[in-house]
Amino acid sequence: MAPHPSRDDQLFSLFDDPEGQASALYEQERDAELLDRSRAEYRRVTLDSRLMASVGDRLALTVVGVGRIEGELQRMGLGWCPVSGHAQDWIVRTPCIEVVQGASDRSIPEVARSPLHKLGVTSALRRLAESRVRCVVHLVDGGQHEAVVRRVGADFVEITTPGDEAVLIAYDAISAVQSRD
Repeated sequence: MAPHPSRDDQLFSLFDDPEGQASALYEQERDAELLDRSRAEYRRVTLDSRLMASVGDRLALTVVGVGRIEGELQRMGLGWCPVSGHAQDWIVRTPCIEVVQGASDRSIPEVARSPLHKLGVTSALRRLAESRVRCVVHLVDGGQHEAVVRRVGADFVEITTPGDEAVLIAYDAISAVQSRD
């Protein structure tokens, strides 16, 4: 025959149940608060910060006016990134990136970046102008120009076409530049 619980045991069991319920309720509230904080923090994560954490990784980018570009993300600049593909190198303007596949799960915030990451697309275009390498300038509207970058202005690039025509292209019209070395 099972022993009858004592009066003290019955009294403690009455207190144990509400204490257990309170503990469970506290855990639920804490979990909900942590989830809210996590969502609030993730709202601050930018595409650039995810790309920054992906430097050195192979990615597939879908770029406006170009389509799919696959290659290793070399580094990040302010509003652009160089991607090294199989036989070609690309300079991609990050505002023109629509889809990224293969990105790191991490994020690197802006405050953790070096001054080199603050270089604008003009630095990459100037390097092309200095090297006089043939390239294809891809436009947001899907057009393209086979050219040599000649000079780089404040908000445009001057190219020379194979027919020696000088053409000025606004940065906002450029989605990517593909090296033809």
